[in-house]
Amino acid sequence: MPHPIPVSAAFSIRLATPADAPELACLRYEFRTTLDVPTEPADVFLARCTSWMSDRLRPAAAWRCWVAETPTALIGAVWLHFLEKIPNPVSEPEGHGYITNVYVRPDHRGSGVGGRLIAAALAECDRRALHSVILWPTPRSRTLYERHGFGVPRTLLERPPVGELHGHARSAV
Repeated sequence: MPHPIPVSAAFSIRLATPADAPELACLRYEFRTTLDVPTEPADVFLARCTSWMSDRLRPAAAWRCWVAETPTALIGAVWLHFLEKIPNPVSEPEGHGYITNVYVRPDHRGSGVGGRLIAAALAECDRRALHSVILWPTPRSRTLYERHGFGVPRTLLERPPVGELHGHARSAV
């Protein structure tokens, strides 16, 4: 008897375009509202996020997004922001990458979608010879990123928000 085909067996990865912004905004809402209670109505957020994403998906923008899609829907995405460094007179790359909003719909997890999305973003980082690539993992995603070469930073310092400096907690990013 043949094995059943995994739900996400037939997916592809491609660079997102501004036309993907409405569906990407829905993915963002789905992702973030599973982590915390929304503070604005869904329709207001979706309009605001769609506009933001559409602007940042233009070819000249400092953002890139790759989507995983089946023939009928987007099932995941990863966003990458390019951070410029000041020009340098020595042999050191002049840019960093920031990976964020890595999300795969729950019914497609565990089948390689997230790994392929990360690989697409990292291939662009490698193509651009960036100095480093950073991200903030969730406890659940940490092993995925470690499999792609991420580790605890050796040279990065972080200043927490002012509220944390004074003993107040903040919500997750």
